Amino acid sequence: MLGISVALTFIVIIFSKQISIKNINLSVIQNNLSNIDISEPKFAISNDSKKIHITAKEGNFLNNDKILLNKKVKFKSNDFSIETDKVVFDRNKQTAESRSKSIFKSKNTTISSDGFNIYDNGKKIIFYGNSLIVLK
Repeated sequence: MLGISVALTFIVIIFSKQISIKNINLSVIQNNLSNIDISEPKFAISNDSKKIHITAKEGNFLNNDKILLNKKVKFKSNDFSIETDKVVFDRNKQTAESRSKSIFKSKNTTISSDGFNIYDNGKKIIFYGNSLIVLK
């Protein structure tokens, strides 16, 4: 009897350790999952004369056409680049809008602003808020 109770005690201890290890592994896997829809998204705004390439670290779908781009969002064309942290990109209208700190750089111009709006298929850009323009 004593031997059976000792064996049963060891079996219970071993199974409880395995169950707790499985729970720890499951919680680690769940913590590694994030709330992003797209990892390192890439898009482009195109018109007759140029193409603006868009990259970011993360993206989330807001609806079928609009995507929220987050973390190190970059717009790059042959003429300029813009860097910011948060942009709403509309794939259908080919527009992008940001209300976060942005830096525009071209050959002879740098513009720091509180945001921007790219519209008309990338032909026009409006800068928002306090803006600092440096002309070289």
